[in-house]
Amino acid sequence: MILSEVLPPKAAKLVHPGEFEAHRHWYPKALNATIHPMVLFFLNLSRERMINRYCHLHPVVKAEALAELLNYKCKHFLWAGADLLNVTSASARRQMVIIENNSCPSGQKSMPLTDDHKEQGGYRMLIERTFKPFLQKKRTGVQGALAVLYDKNYMEASGYAAVIADVMKEDVFFVPFFNEDTNPPVRYNADAQMEVLDENGEWHPIRAAFRYVTQRPWNRLHLHTKTRIFNPVVACLAGGRNKMVAAKAYEQFNAEWEDKGIRINIPQTIWDVSKEAIPQKVAEMGGQAVVKVPYSNAGQGVYTIVNQGELDAFMAEDFPYDRFIVQSLIGNYNWSSTTSSGKLYHVGTIPTANGKTYVADLRMMVSSTEEGILPLCVYARRARKPLEDILEDGCESWDMLGTNLSIKNPDGTFDSDTNRLVLMDRRDFNKLGIGLDDLIEAYIQTVFSTVAIDKMAQNLVNPQGRFRMKYFKSINNDPSLLEEIAL
Repeated sequence: MILSEVLPPKAAKLVHPGEFEAHRHWYPKALNATIHPMVLFFLNLSRERMINRYCHLHPVVKAEALAELLNYKCKHFLWAGADLLNVTSASARRQMVIIENNSCPSGQKSMPLTDDHKEQGGYRMLIERTFKPFLQKKRTGVQGALAVLYDKNYMEASGYAAVIADVMKEDVFFVPFFNEDTNPPVRYNADAQMEVLDENGEWHPIRAAFRYVTQRPWNRLHLHTKTRIFNPVVACLAGGRNKMVAAKAYEQFNAEWEDKGIRINIPQTIWDVSKEAIPQKVAEMGGQAVVKVPYSNAGQGVYTIVNQGELDAFMAEDFPYDRFIVQSLIGNYNWSSTTSSGKLYHVGTIPTANGKTYVADLRMMVSSTEEGILPLCVYARRARKPLEDILEDGCESWDMLGTNLSIKNPDGTFDSDTNRLVLMDRRDFNKLGIGLDDLIEAYIQTVFSTVAIDKMAQNLVNPQGRFRMKYFKSINNDPSLLEEIAL
């Protein structure tokens, strides 16, 4: 089933308290689903029990260091959603591997309620425990309304707008803000404060904005503004929407924490690769690799390469950016990348009745709170076609490996292929073949990657709160990207 998103208005719509309607903000298959008991147990597991269990299974990990990271309070990267793969090696060493960590992630519309009596579910949890304290922590004296900005995922973005109106007990502007719009309903006044245009043609100052702008947000959301933005754009440039800097943040994190037995599990990654050098890098990985445009998301700009035809097709494309990432490819054991640490391959779903196994990833959403970084929701997605042992000539590997549900239409809007959505409910969860320890590891890996990106974001801001462009250029010197950043 393909679900098209609601066509948005061209101006800010005012959302009033009391307008939340559950059926508008969940996928139909998730709306009445019953959460799986194991997932519910995981979400209610105490921090101490998680630490004890993880350290029992990873005896070189120092419990005090792990507790420090789980209790970490983010300064910039307040809300994150990591995509992880359940993988194994030839020696049957299983692990959860981070593919990317996204700022302003989707997921609420795919998560069964953890409490049937709390119909706003994870939407309200995020707003109450992270967004509301974010507003109250720094009172800057800036006056104005609240707004929710979005460029996709109308279903969830509108849900957040309705919940913010309820929690804050005030009207909220719900504002479309697209890359393609040459006359958007958002501007900045002479005092660097954001203003939004309502349906009557009037501009309104905004004191704080909840952001669901995910497509190159740095090209239209200013880094320096009196309006407080959740998540701020610096979190995206530091790795939340920038895979290049994320890879460097992860390396810095691993170097800092390796003596405590702690590391982020990631594929072998080569960054700052020019297009001309990509064939050589792919060859060095045995002819199978993943090439990524570092600043794309929603499944766009990711190329799985397993044969010469797919490499040729990639090289024939034109790209607006000058640098790429090349990562080891995780596929079937017979056709995964060869790296210095050996091969990793997908565990995949439990075989179907006809013996087919599918690649699936896991999305773990978390947010920073006064109690540290806590899980919000979980869901999974599977690939379109089953994972084959032997590659046939002319096959398209993305159909076997790509899991993102977003489908970009020619007009720039997005649809969702919900046939491949795997819920954390009594029916779907068992198909994934994962257990409680896998959920704990996925959460802990998500926390590690969130901390790494938040620390990178802190490095990108000077003590006066200004973006350190020279430093950013030293770690991400891509002229096409630098030209896009709106200061």
